[in-house]
Amino acid sequence: QVQLVESGGGLVQAGGSLRLSCAASGNIFGLNTMGWYRQAPGNQRELVAMVPRGGSTKYADSVKGRFTISRDNAKNTVYLEMNSLKPEDTAVYYCNAEVRYLNYWGQGTQVTVSS
Repeated sequence: QVQLVESGGGLVQAGGSLRLSCAASGNIFGLNTMGWYRQAPGNQRELVAMVPRGGSTKYADSVKGRFTISRDNAKNTVYLEMNSLKPEDTAVYYCNAEVRYLNYWGQGTQVTVSS
């Protein structure tokens, strides 16, 4: 079993910042790409950012220049630093991890940006 535990969501005013964390544990031998997705009400889940274990990062166009993804391989943890937040960033943010070609999801953390 693989467990992903997220933290760091909350309510923030437009222009503010939040930092999300996601720690992977359990049977995570072969842990590869980790990333963040989000889903707003009525919308499909979409990629926000991802970082392979040894590769380059990838961002959605809508967050480039504002969000930064990073990971600590020693802690099996991925972070999402979100700056200059906009109301349209409001969504449930989900951590994702690929372990031996299988995808696992966290429970989600709510991010709400007020105007």
